[in-house]
Amino acid sequence: MNITERFLSYVKFDTQSSEDAQGCPSTPKQLVFAEYLKNELISEGLTEVEMDEHGYIYATLPANTDTNVPVIGFIAHMDTSPDCSGKDIRPRIVSNYDGKDIILSEGIVSSPDKFPELLSHIGEDLIVTDGHTLLGADDKAGIAEIIQAMVYLQQHPEVKHGKIRIAFNPDEEIGMGAHLFDVEKFGCQFAYTIDGSEVGELEFENFNAASAKIHINGCSVHPGYAKGKMINAGRIATELVQMLPQDETPETTEGYEGFFHLTSIQGGCESADLSFIIRDHNRKKFEQRKERMEEVIAVINAKYGESVAELTLNDQYYNMREKVEPMMYIIDIAKQAMQEAGVTPRIQAIRGGTDGAQLSFKGLPCPNIFAGGINFHGPYEFCPVQSMEKAMMTIVNICKALA
Repeated sequence: MNITERFLSYVKFDTQSSEDAQGCPSTPKQLVFAEYLKNELISEGLTEVEMDEHGYIYATLPANTDTNVPVIGFIAHMDTSPDCSGKDIRPRIVSNYDGKDIILSEGIVSSPDKFPELLSHIGEDLIVTDGHTLLGADDKAGIAEIIQAMVYLQQHPEVKHGKIRIAFNPDEEIGMGAHLFDVEKFGCQFAYTIDGSEVGELEFENFNAASAKIHINGCSVHPGYAKGKMINAGRIATELVQMLPQDETPETTEGYEGFFHLTSIQGGCESADLSFIIRDHNRKKFEQRKERMEEVIAVINAKYGESVAELTLNDQYYNMREKVEPMMYIIDIAKQAMQEAGVTPRIQAIRGGTDGAQLSFKGLPCPNIFAGGINFHGPYEFCPVQSMEKAMMTIVNICKALA
């Protein structure tokens, strides 16, 4: 099975996670895919293959050298984003892409006018959707690349390597992927998540992240007799949104700029609920953003009455840079591995997060490497086959370099 066939077999599984669910995994369908992967790893000859009750999978490729080599790991996640359907994905391959519009389905077009990143992949073979679902390269491409690299190493015993551990986990897309990850069992000195996007991405900085859930308690009264009595929760919710900086949202920021992002709003006169995510690379500014949210709630309650607005703030993960910087040689190894695979490394900060951020704070330094997919979390997602092949060889070259 080649890497394309492997990836296409994975996207048949609907593994969308859910922010509204309790427990792990957040959706039982992730366990179906996990069971499939467990059996595949066994059939591909890996050892110490196990899956726990939460769907976390661990496996080993034993060393083929007596040299004292650090135990390293490679990690990818099984779930796909709640932002777009992952059910009944219908991928197809656009061979030798010519740089023109790609008709995904009738009336749905992926155009380089809107997505200029397509032009970086002229002449390559692009795996696309039918425009009704996401593709799932985030992060099934990463899983395919890791397993294909392990197969390659077994087929090429002349490539010496130490003990390699791999792991696949659920619920990364809802920020919970590393919560039940058993770092001690994994037993690695360091690891890499294969969860980046464009070819060459190498990341060891990410956002500090928090979630903010706000409930507005209104008071519904007949509108004809409402003066001095009604508290319209829906209107207060929109007022609250306008109190936050309007030029500090995802659609107005880039690079190291942080933001407040309204992810959902619903309700009416009686009650309303809002969900935000808060992001900033700078820890001090991150804390200030959380304080700003608390100040907004205080203003609302001072204006409309105590406990009209209720805020729940939860930190999700922090910037892994402080944990990786003392071990910058692991970045140098990855850069060298990419160059040997014909890839130009592009070190940049993640405008998002990875399981590696949380794992780094659990004692497993874990920078992030490209998986090759582009336009994640939506129906215009695509993944060049050549990008997956380069990611696979980057993994192989990391293993080879350490030995």
